[in-house]
Amino acid sequence: MRFLIWIVLAILVTVRFITTLPKYSDGQKVRISDRVKTEPVRYSYNQSFRLSGVGVYLPKYPEVSYGDEVIVEGIVKSGKILDAKLLEVNKGNGLLLEFRERLIKFYEFFLPQPYSGLVAGLVLGSKTGLSASFWELLKTTSTAHVVVASGMNVTLVAGFLVGATSLFLPRRKGVILAMLGVWLYAFLSGFDAPIIRAAVMGSVAFTAQALGRLASAWKGLFLSGMVMLVIWPGWITDLGFILSFVATASILIFESKIKKILTNFPKILREDLSVTLAAQIGVSPIIFATFGQFNLLSPIINVLVLWTVAPITIIAGVSAIVGLAFPQIGRLLLYLCYPLAFWFVKVIEAFS
Repeated sequence: MRFLIWIVLAILVTVRFITTLPKYSDGQKVRISDRVKTEPVRYSYNQSFRLSGVGVYLPKYPEVSYGDEVIVEGIVKSGKILDAKLLEVNKGNGLLLEFRERLIKFYEFFLPQPYSGLVAGLVLGSKTGLSASFWELLKTTSTAHVVVASGMNVTLVAGFLVGATSLFLPRRKGVILAMLGVWLYAFLSGFDAPIIRAAVMGSVAFTAQALGRLASAWKGLFLSGMVMLVIWPGWITDLGFILSFVATASILIFESKIKKILTNFPKILREDLSVTLAAQIGVSPIIFATFGQFNLLSPIINVLVLWTVAPITIIAGVSAIVGLAFPQIGRLLLYLCYPLAFWFVKVIEAFS
């Protein structure tokens, strides 16, 4: 029966993948109407995102945001739309999208660049506030994944919370509290698709791992991944999905081994470093393949900055929620993460 479940899921994923493939051929002129399901990447003169399975590159203005309904026209070539024209854009609406925009504006109002863009990227996976110059620094130092693939951020936050709560709570209670924190983060992020995927996979895998059931953690990771691919097969090529899956799997494989090597480190530092290093082992090759460059000092740079991801996410998330009702109190709370963001930026600038 166990094998039958896996076989059925594999067949369903395969069938769904084949039946949902875009039916576009090279040279075909297309007009696509769809919702933008990922945060667009903004460059100096243009912006890019995926729409109905193909890559779209448009002029920087008018800006397109996550959740917008757009109509795009152009010629398909090698999975991209060349000479794309934006015919229509209707701003996305809904409470979560509006809530997300208010959080981003809160950061932009009280923090200067590049700190506001960095915090919005860490907390919400938003790339709209990142300046072109700081984006280039992130790519040069092989740390762009921190704000591009928020799925990995969820994995790091989950690992950090599981480790931190184990310091003062019994394992079962600590896991429950940590997973509540992960889903609070997902809510803060506006339930962006990569974050939901990572939250599901992380919740299943980390809960099983923390309860001492490594075999169940692997089963849960693959089960949740396959169920998501049945729902939407296109996620198999999504960077957020890939990084969150690989980072979680890499942590399951390497975290305990690295923790043994770091036995002389303080426990709270050992927990964080072991999660960070374990995730890096799996995701570094993917980052190199995606961004076309890899800094030889990347492992060192990532160890120096990734420990700040979870604290910044938690502090900035709470401060923004409080700030929506009490702006000055939220502002004071937000300033608590400024030293961490300052450290992050200066490390990136130093190594770039």
